[in-house]
Amino acid sequence: MSVFIKYSKPGSLGAVFNVQVLWRFNSTTAESIRKEEDEEFRVLDILKKKDRQQKKQIRRADIQPDRADRMATDQNWGNVWPGPKTFHPSSVPLPIRQGYVPKGQAPPGKKANAELMKIPNFLHLTPPVIKTQCEAIKKYCTEWPKLLNSEETIEKHYPLEIISSDYCHASPTIRNPLARVVNLRIKLSSLNLDKRARDKFLRLIGDRYDEKTDLVTFIADRCPMRKQNLDYVNYLLTACYHESWSVEDWESEKTEEDMEYYDWNNNASKRSLVNWFLKCNNEEKELTDEEYKNFDISKIPNAEGYKNAVNSLMNDGECDATLKTYGSSVRKLLGLPEKKVT
Repeated sequence: MSVFIKYSKPGSLGAVFNVQVLWRFNSTTAESIRKEEDEEFRVLDILKKKDRQQKKQIRRADIQPDRADRMATDQNWGNVWPGPKTFHPSSVPLPIRQGYVPKGQAPPGKKANAELMKIPNFLHLTPPVIKTQCEAIKKYCTEWPKLLNSEETIEKHYPLEIISSDYCHASPTIRNPLARVVNLRIKLSSLNLDKRARDKFLRLIGDRYDEKTDLVTFIADRCPMRKQNLDYVNYLLTACYHESWSVEDWESEKTEEDMEYYDWNNNASKRSLVNWFLKCNNEEKELTDEEYKNFDISKIPNAEGYKNAVNSLMNDGECDATLKTYGSSVRKLLGLPEKKVT
């Protein structure tokens, strides 16, 4: 350490020449001064510091083992993992691996594995935990009715069926857009509809009816929530049912030419069959239109098959199947033998 001092006395020679005296104080030792002169820059030793930290971690691990290694094999897993939560490696005493690696290498372990932490897991839903939860909620449940002991009985008393789906997938959100879709199914025979209302109901629902299974299906997915779609399909079924029973003023003015389908009971085919049957029995009567419609064809042998064949031919159109059925029904009605296929 050096200090410059300006020293002068009045009337002395130093006052004329302004003498400066240099004083130096040695506050450091000679060895430290020599070291500072030899080492111009200090070197940052990173590797040695890392090695020391690793050695400390190894010693600490030797002293205190991992929690997963200290877990008992007969412990209550429900207390360790009581509910859905993010994956924690030290709480799971299993060698779990997940992640993509090149072919021939093992997937990453559970320590510091982001793939295990970013997806929902079902580690809390083990069979013993599920059994315990079921036992806890059993007191809030009622017994299954003994009378509902078959699928036919259940379908008779509960004809309405609601179908929805839940999804679990790896995504930033647990909500799947397909989970909002709701399907409503019901058999048409379980609805209280007469012939006219049934025909109108089928025309209202369009292609939502399956003749093979007799099921009417409504599907709703336009609303963002499942509850909203459920309310919407219930509304569709209710609206179509009540609308099918409503009768407009113009419907009473419809004639047979205005009908959308062929009704054998209201056409000349039934009149011809009734007149033929009466002539065969030597009963020539003149019946009114209402009497023709209400005439019981069960008195005529094979008349029901002839009726169905004519309805199918007129409503479904001419094809090999309908023509063959129609020809066979006419032969049975007239008592003729079946046509032999050569």
